[in-house]
Amino acid sequence: MSTTADLVTALKKELKSAQMTYADLAQGLGMAESSVKRMLAKGDMALSKIDAICRVLKIDFAELARRVADAQPLLAELTQAQEKAVVADKKLLLCAICVLSQWTLEQIAAEYRLTPAECVKYFAQLDRIGIIELKPLNRYRLKLAKTFRWRPHGPVMHYFRDHAALDYFNGGFDGHAESVLLVHGSVSRAIAPSFVDRLQRVALDFAQQHQADQKLAQKDREGYTLVLAMRSWEFEAFSRLRR
Repeated sequence: MSTTADLVTALKKELKSAQMTYADLAQGLGMAESSVKRMLAKGDMALSKIDAICRVLKIDFAELARRVADAQPLLAELTQAQEKAVVADKKLLLCAICVLSQWTLEQIAAEYRLTPAECVKYFAQLDRIGIIELKPLNRYRLKLAKTFRWRPHGPVMHYFRDHAALDYFNGGFDGHAESVLLVHGSVSRAIAPSFVDRLQRVALDFAQQHQADQKLAQKDREGYTLVLAMRSWEFEAFSRLRR
């Protein structure tokens, strides 16, 4: 949701882009130039005033709000409360995973036992949580960065560990483009973070490829789940054998 201050900042940029002075704006609003300066400097004004300035600038208020929303920084991580809200309803979690993969409402309703009305309800919840910005005709803008990840000790990862990790790793990893690697080794503590950086780059590459391939037909795409991890760890059975 755009704040008034964000809208005022956007209006100042529009004034500059239109090469319109405060005097020009004051004339269009029927106000004194000094009053206009104070109003914009304060950064807070009634929406009716913002709407009036939009008319002078000949821009639509909805378009201004969209530009402000599009300029907001994307989230690399949700808050604890946001994640807790997502996992509170398994159908909502399903929709969250689907929008991360840029599925449309129609695709979700066609693939899962969710009615279009249910999907609309869950999309509205995702909008309130802050994962998407819901647009007309049930389209949306994802508000998460390409580097987005679930909190390491957050509700979603706890859910994954409790309910999905065994199912995931029980797979054979012998299908097309599937692989699982288990590599042990002792490396310098100074060099270890560089491997984490590489893993993060692989995750980013995967996310960017996902975005690029959205233009392909559904039949030419396959859903994959990439799990990358690195930690200082030893089998519990081995640890029990240590002196």
